[in-house]
Amino acid sequence: MFVELISSLQNPKIKNLVKLQKASERNTQNVFMVEGLKEVNLAVNANYKPQSVFWCPEMGLNEKDLSILLKKCTNAYSISKEAFEKIAYREGSDGLIVIFEQRKQNLQTIKLSANPLVIILESVEKPGNLGAILRTSDAAHVDLVIVCDHRTDLFNPNVIRSSIGCLFTNQVVACSNNEALQWLQKNKIKSYAAALVNGSKPYHTFNYKTSTAIIMGTEADGLSDFWLENADEKIIIPMQGKIDSLNVSVSTAILAFEVARQREFK
Repeated sequence: MFVELISSLQNPKIKNLVKLQKASERNTQNVFMVEGLKEVNLAVNANYKPQSVFWCPEMGLNEKDLSILLKKCTNAYSISKEAFEKIAYREGSDGLIVIFEQRKQNLQTIKLSANPLVIILESVEKPGNLGAILRTSDAAHVDLVIVCDHRTDLFNPNVIRSSIGCLFTNQVVACSNNEALQWLQKNKIKSYAAALVNGSKPYHTFNYKTSTAIIMGTEADGLSDFWLENADEKIIIPMQGKIDSLNVSVSTAILAFEVARQREFK
């Protein structure tokens, strides 16, 4: 049962939701926001704890749609369309925003399969690229995505939106380059750095049937010397046109599915 009806744009809870669009405020309150029933259900299924539900009945969802969610969260608010449009961060919304407690994973608690595939992203900060890579990681059954940049905001609403909730279906860790390298070595995972440099070999000439990490940099800057010096192999995607690079999310998809293909999608 909804405990409060909110119609005023000046309501403190509405104002706080606007504040939560900033990373500093999300980190201070140790929460993040998820918009959309599909994404919310993925977060709940991944055992993220919901704090508050904000629902606009005028936008399509009914109370029956939210029955399971409401059992897990006692702070629920029915809000006007005008108020919801102020806090929404995407078009075509179904009228649901839920506030969850943050829960960050670390390398010490990650569970790997017997033959893992890991994607490492160095300074890939754009939410759209990160979200697209998380979708690929879900589809290609990647064990872990490591983001080597502590500044990356994994709970950015645009990461959640562009990943269509795959932030919650993947294991994702943010850490330093050194921490990632030490973890790879400890777990005996062979690393392949995607880089347009001398000595790089076409990606399809390698065997990825053993434990594998694909390391990706930004389209603009590529990988740092750290990974060029420490990766086990350097690989390229052969380019047959006029340009010499692809968007990082596209490149990651090509490489991840080559690994999956060699493993016969098992």
